[in-house]
Amino acid sequence: MNQDTLAGDWKQLKGKLRQRWGKLTNDDLDVIAGKRDELIGKIQEKYGEAREEVERQVRELEDSHDSKWDDVATDSGMPGGTEPVR
Repeated sequence: MNQDTLAGDWKQLKGKLRQRWGKLTNDDLDVIAGKRDELIGKIQEKYGEAREEVERQVRELEDSHDSKWDDVATDSGMPGGTEPVR
């Protein structure tokens, strides 16, 4: 399943993210805005951890928070990653 955008209470989860990864700033989290790939990339950038390890840690946090990720692509914001018709 392509899980890219957080569904649920982002404000509540932001607190848990700051507890787990204290180097993430409020500005970082505002830019991430619930996008899973953005979150993983920012954690990698701040902590220098391998993507697979960060994904595992995010899954653990997700499971403990009982939150789920929607199927909205981060690249365009459109379902399925399609670009809007121009």
